[in-house]
Amino acid sequence: MTLWDSLFGHLRQPIAQILLTRNDIADRTQYQNAQNTFVELLNMGVIPIVNENDTLAIQEIRFGDNDTLSAITAAMVQADYLFLMTDVDCVYDKNPRTNPDAVPIEVVEDVASLVADVSSAGSSLGTGGMSTKLVAARLATSAGVTTVIARSSNPGNIANIVRYCQSLKGGADGASSQPLTPAVDDPLSKSTTSLQLDGLSRPPLHTRFLPDPEPIQDRSFWLLHGLAAHGTVYIDESAHRALASKAGLLPVGVVDVDGNFAQQEAVRLVVITSKSASASPITNGNDDGVETKTPLEVGRALVNYSASEIARIKGLQSTQIESVLGYADSEYVALRENVSLIRREKSSGPATPSAAKTASYEDGIKHEMDAS
Repeated sequence: MTLWDSLFGHLRQPIAQILLTRNDIADRTQYQNAQNTFVELLNMGVIPIVNENDTLAIQEIRFGDNDTLSAITAAMVQADYLFLMTDVDCVYDKNPRTNPDAVPIEVVEDVASLVADVSSAGSSLGTGGMSTKLVAARLATSAGVTTVIARSSNPGNIANIVRYCQSLKGGADGASSQPLTPAVDDPLSKSTTSLQLDGLSRPPLHTRFLPDPEPIQDRSFWLLHGLAAHGTVYIDESAHRALASKAGLLPVGVVDVDGNFAQQEAVRLVVITSKSASASPITNGNDDGVETKTPLEVGRALVNYSASEIARIKGLQSTQIESVLGYADSEYVALRENVSLIRREKSSGPATPSAAKTASYEDGIKHEMDAS
């Protein structure tokens, strides 16, 4: 922090250190307080310097790497850009150090479909390698943040890349199809060539990840990426389809539960197929020869019941909760506002549920609507 203070001191720019752990944003109110702190500092003209609080952080509440921390921070402040600086110019399809024919990947619309080299490890100045930067890019772009991976040895590239991106927003999208290669092939000249731009037609070499045109809402981002999951709730295909249709999670759609979690703690939502429902959904196979399908994580949720309670009411109608538990805090295992689903291509989602299963779950939903 002393180094940052010294560097910004030359510019007479005030800064402030913010130390975070996942525990600091585990509660929705704490998350919003952190957001408000960032907003107030920026309104005062103070640049926040964000780091993970290594003194207090234990494995369970660590972000894990600076790339993930930066992506969550960018989403919290609704940043226009996130720059992930590294020791290479951009993302390549192969390792450029060992493959001279490696091709730079200039623009990425969908991180999930990206095929790139991720063998680069973290540097001595930070945590995380190229793989963590791609994860961070996926998080940030899902929140509507344009993400850029570029070489850190020439900080002046940041301003040039921003100006180039701003020019594209003016309508010259066709410029993005031009190769972003330096004018000279000498590797020693690449870092200086990036500053000798011909207008903005030749920006510094970088990889730009385009933001999601329909970014997820702030609360959904917090549920998916701000909270650490304390366990897993396995649901059937009908429940998954109901959640996608904005309905809540009823106990009739729960197949199994794993972990030890309490009420109002975050859990993974994992959908399994009808075939694997008869077997243990926690394992990928069994000894009786029954074919099972690998469960697919589809989202996160804050649950209204503990793990032991959900295990007792799984598969039941909501009207049976009180008779089993002796009380019924809610007819839902998780309210829809406390569920956030991972966006996926339709082809990668679960299969269409059977008519019997669909009817069973929808009967439960109808009961809830009638009761309300």
